[in-house]
Amino acid sequence: MDSFSTLIRTASHEQHVEAETSTFMSDLLGGRLGVEAYARYTEQLWFVYDALEGGAAGRLASDPVAGPFVRPELFRLAALERDLAHLRGAGWRAGLTALPATEEYAARVRECAESWSAGYVAHHYTRYLGDLSGGQIIRDRAERTWGFERRGDGVRFYVFEGIANPAAFKRGYREQLDAVDADDLEKQRVVAECKRAFALNTAVFRELGEEFPLSA
Repeated sequence: MDSFSTLIRTASHEQHVEAETSTFMSDLLGGRLGVEAYARYTEQLWFVYDALEGGAAGRLASDPVAGPFVRPELFRLAALERDLAHLRGAGWRAGLTALPATEEYAARVRECAESWSAGYVAHHYTRYLGDLSGGQIIRDRAERTWGFERRGDGVRFYVFEGIANPAAFKRGYREQLDAVDADDLEKQRVVAECKRAFALNTAVFRELGEEFPLSA
């Protein structure tokens, strides 16, 4: 029988690919969009990570299900804020606006954080393990396309200074998933929430794509 982490990974594979290959992300990674599109994407991430970390992380740190996943070395909010100050200037907060899809995504993360800790873990997994993996491709492209200092301001969101060995960390994270005390029905609900997380993320990409269409 497949482990829980394998079940999550295989069940959400299709949605994962759909998110990664969205038109907006393809255009961004292909260097076909300007730094403004990258900055706007970074703004949307702020709302999602504020929902993940803002009050939720502290509240869930002692939760039996979510607690083991709340790891300070993963926290991204401070790095995002530094990136936004670099991209938008010191007054970045004043111009910060969430797309409708981003508002929906952040609201769902908060809802899970408040009422369903296993659901929060589903969102935690899809975000942070994605940042440790595919996020590194975005960092590399951003540095090369817009000339950010390597692992410096503008791409700090993708730099996990507290994680020396990402491969080992991800292995440990998956082992923690496998150790989650949940029955089969609850595990199926978590898998469904992972799929929902990818769908919410894809909706953000879709709206970003509408905001930054490539001129024909």
